[in-house]
Amino acid sequence: AAERGVIIRNAATLELAGRVKTVVLDKTGTITKGELKVSQVELAVDENETSILSLAASLEQKSEHPIARAIENLAEERGVKLLPVIDFQAAPGGGIIGSVEQDGQPIEVAVGSPEFVGGQTVTINDEWIVKITRLENAGQTVIAVAAAGRLHGVIALADELKPGTKQAIDRLRQLGINSILLTGDNERVAKAIAAQAGITDIRANIKPEGKLAVIAELQATGELVAMVGDGINDAPALAKADIGIAIGTGTDVAIEAADITLVSGEPRAIAEAITISRRTLANIKQNLFWASIYNLVLIPVAAGVLWPVFGILLNPILAGAAMALSSVSVVLNSLRLKSLKF
Repeated sequence: AAERGVIIRNAATLELAGRVKTVVLDKTGTITKGELKVSQVELAVDENETSILSLAASLEQKSEHPIARAIENLAEERGVKLLPVIDFQAAPGGGIIGSVEQDGQPIEVAVGSPEFVGGQTVTINDEWIVKITRLENAGQTVIAVAAAGRLHGVIALADELKPGTKQAIDRLRQLGINSILLTGDNERVAKAIAAQAGITDIRANIKPEGKLAVIAELQATGELVAMVGDGINDAPALAKADIGIAIGTGTDVAIEAADITLVSGEPRAIAEAITISRRTLANIKQNLFWASIYNLVLIPVAAGVLWPVFGILLNPILAGAAMALSSVSVVLNSLRLKSLKF
């Protein structure tokens, strides 16, 4: 497993992984590259891109979220001057509210999902809803930016699927495993990404604390559930799942909470980890079966059971060689795992 970049914490995990029937996948950084980039900026009348980037990036500099990094990077590329932050408050899964100093005066700013910003006494009219829906249907994440109670515009961000994601999902399906996409994005964005990945079961608009409830709900059906994630927000769900699988390129907190770590971070390794578990357990059962048959036959022979009838005794040297051969056969059978094809 280690040679394939799959680190399994202990023997119990190795056994359980092969019995998993449902795999829950986080979106950003797990099946996508997690390299969000601003693809489009839609502006309100009388607004300019520099102004909206200044407001958004100023607040986002206090956040560690990939969306924040993408907006900050664009502002830096454009040479946008950031404003002093007076107040800052993050709402996990929603956005950020706070105040910045502009022209010597404090101004209230809200940056986040359209639903979050719309809940901050900011009006988002039908024209904006049409624009936002169009962007989300294309699989883009939309961030609204409002200041002083007025919508200044929206920033659209795009992320790409990791290479081999669809093939990995197809492989899980072949193994009889159901894949579920779990994301804080709204349903339109989730459906667009899921369609690209070949996932039919999605859970959208899930806040970080809601991930635990989803895992518990699935476990209540009696099936073993694996959770795959990479971020700090995924850590509780990774610990809650029967098998927590962390992306090796993710946060240390997620890796610490997981039972299995995929060093490469490639989606193909999810199916490989489960395949390794299943083949290893099958190999162990084969070894036990043949060792039992071997011993059931030869131990009585070595004890002289054939002497009264056939006058046959097993030479001690041959008995020792037979015992050694038994061990060698078990080792050779186990070594077949090294040539496992995926």
